[in-house]
Amino acid sequence: MKLLTASALLCAMMALTAAQDECYVLKKSSSCPRDWTEYNNQCYFYVSTPLPWGDAQKNCQSMSANLASVQSLEEYQLIQRVISSGGRTWIGGSDGQQEGYWFWIDGTRFQYTNWCKDEPNNWGGNEQCMEMNFSGNQCMNDMPCQFQYPSVCIKRK
Repeated sequence: MKLLTASALLCAMMALTAAQDECYVLKKSSSCPRDWTEYNNQCYFYVSTPLPWGDAQKNCQSMSANLASVQSLEEYQLIQRVISSGGRTWIGGSDGQQEGYWFWIDGTRFQYTNWCKDEPNNWGGNEQCMEMNFSGNQCMNDMPCQFQYPSVCIKRK
């Protein structure tokens, strides 16, 4: 009970310092599996093992999830906080079916992006998969799918 009271007090103090989103954003919930982070009726999980994009998606599917889709800047920033290393990480965007036509592997509408300047550029004609936290700007980039990065999975509650 003391831990719950201390957590509530900490969130109240953070709200007073204009960091109120942190209390909700990184909330652990019994409705999400252990070690997953809840946000907006979804659960997020960081997989630190570097894998090619397709294997990262298969790994997420083994947990009844998909590589993460991103619907807003707020959600992008939440995923950045879920990523413990802050490094380059696979998310669920791809234009592998048709060059220049990007979609989210989980089927959600592709409406938000945070592309780096001059991206996506399909450099070398072989960049069909999306990473986040690219460059000093921590933005989205297209990369060859066989590169190996950690990943973030998402599942709906």
